[in-house]
Amino acid sequence: MTEPAQPDYLPPAERIRAGRAVRPKQASTLIIVRRDQSQPQVLMGRRSAGHKFLPGKFVFPGGRVDRGDLHARPHTGLRPEVEARLTLSCTPNQARALAMAAIRETFEETGLLIGRKDAPPIKSREKVWSDFCSYGVAPSLDIMDYIGRAITPSFQPKRFDARFFMVEAEHIHGDLHDTSNASGELLEIHWLPISEAKKLELQGITLLMLDEVQKRLTLPTARAAELPVPFYYFKGKTRLRDDH
Repeated sequence: MTEPAQPDYLPPAERIRAGRAVRPKQASTLIIVRRDQSQPQVLMGRRSAGHKFLPGKFVFPGGRVDRGDLHARPHTGLRPEVEARLTLSCTPNQARALAMAAIRETFEETGLLIGRKDAPPIKSREKVWSDFCSYGVAPSLDIMDYIGRAITPSFQPKRFDARFFMVEAEHIHGDLHDTSNASGELLEIHWLPISEAKKLELQGITLLMLDEVQKRLTLPTARAAELPVPFYYFKGKTRLRDDH
């Protein structure tokens, strides 16, 4: 009997287990950093207690990539250095879809739009993107930084291969509002200083990404862009790290 093809983006240990473990779904997370207060703040919300994945945990906006994210064309693409790091583990089309998913999920979960005002609307058959562009904003990817990647452990019933993006709050439009009644995703959405966010009920990878954001905020922009992108995955129940 022929063995099923193993995903080429998995670490070797995960490829071995892929026949028995749930294959991770591609997902994206967006960390929005606000600097107009005495301390930098990030946007976080609590996942509903009814969710099977990370119930009750505080997270950044995000979720799995949808088919529409693959076909929607942004106003501007990823910066070359960002795309180069993303495409170490996926195709250019997938890299764009990952970034688009982060923007879409943020819109669905918080009401905020990431992009440029008064730009030509993007072409998409998906209602969510039509709704997005109805506010006069077109999604733009050149304002996003790629700061981390993590694959959910193989022993969990729901698994994601998630990329973490970061964007400055100066690029957001619209008003923050609780969309939990509509999306069923995030509750208690707040801007929080990083030091306060670290005290919340978090998953380990969320805390690691807060550390990554904090480190980047202490450096000049050019130096921060040169930092390696951490990649976290598991061998059994041991978390490992590689860098892009």
